[in-house]
Amino acid sequence: MPLVSLEDTITLAISVRDRHASADWYADKLGFELIHHIDEAGWSEMQTKTPGVTLGLGEQTEPAPGNTVPVFGVSDIETARGALESAGVKFDGATETIEGMVSTATFYDPDGNALMLAQDLTGAG
Repeated sequence: MPLVSLEDTITLAISVRDRHASADWYADKLGFELIHHIDEAGWSEMQTKTPGVTLGLGEQTEPAPGNTVPVFGVSDIETARGALESAGVKFDGATETIEGMVSTATFYDPDGNALMLAQDLTGAG
């Protein structure tokens, strides 16, 4: 039995220089559809062709290509984080919250690969 109950969604987060230009590129080249631009958070999301899988575009001055971070949806981030931490999973800092939008927490697998939990706070989930 897993320690955490994940929802049936995953966001693959990548860093880009210009979210709007990247969103246009992914729409034109791969047929992804824009879900939203959240300019105050430097974040955009695209719906891929795979149900439950979105592409998150995080705007960075110096993007880190190859640094894709899978973001797993959870209904209660504090409970999920607590279960993983009590099993020795290392987290990177505190859970971050953008009120009314999302709470996120970055953690690492045994090889140091970054993974993230996210709780949707919009009330849409």
